[in-house]
Amino acid sequence: MVTLGKRLWAEGVGTAWLVFVGCGSTVLDIGGVLQGSGALEMSLAFGLALATASYVFGETSGAHFNPAVTIGFTVAQRFPVRDLLPYIAAQLVGATLAAAFLVYVASGRPGFELGASEFAANGFGAHSPADYPLHSALVIEFVLSFVFVIACLLVVERREMARVAPLITGACLMLAYLVSIPVTNGAVNPARSTAQALFAGNWALDQLWLFWAAPLSGAVAAGVLFSFLNGNADPSASSADRRSDVA
Repeated sequence: MVTLGKRLWAEGVGTAWLVFVGCGSTVLDIGGVLQGSGALEMSLAFGLALATASYVFGETSGAHFNPAVTIGFTVAQRFPVRDLLPYIAAQLVGATLAAAFLVYVASGRPGFELGASEFAANGFGAHSPADYPLHSALVIEFVLSFVFVIACLLVVERREMARVAPLITGACLMLAYLVSIPVTNGAVNPARSTAQALFAGNWALDQLWLFWAAPLSGAVAAGVLFSFLNGNADPSASSADRRSDVA
């Protein structure tokens, strides 16, 4: 079994890659999200970032890169409770460092002002890309997080799919973002939402609660349903262990 320190390092780096590539596709694009093919580009960036990071780090940490995924696996008894908080902490640190690096890169562009930019942060109401209200944002984030986490659980459980699992979860995340970008600017990941909100500040921090509450609620629901349908497993064995068993 891989040591906890190595797994946390993998989670931090993988989450940083996901946030930098996904959010960078919008922040560094002078055309702006939802202009032309902006939503498709952002969705594809997040999906490919997850797929590549999963191939690189899947056998080390299980490739969660998302507090919702970690909580969903814990509730489903496919991940040890003792590692829950360290994983979430590593994901938050990785995401925040990626956002800081993104600020550094973007600030080199003439005319860029962090205070005048929404910095790919998630929001609803006046801060939704298409002005969707609170209840729409809450429902879409809950449903898509539920679907994404249950997909991750099912793919990891089916060992014959191990070699294509990163492609499947990456494609699932891409589809989730295609649907959610007009509503919330695409979240499904509290670490990604927190990192961008810390730098966007003000309204983004005020609305951040939703992008923890909805994804985590969806993840818990996915974990409960999966555990009910598939029975119990040894919670001391992480998803990384099951991936390495079939590699």
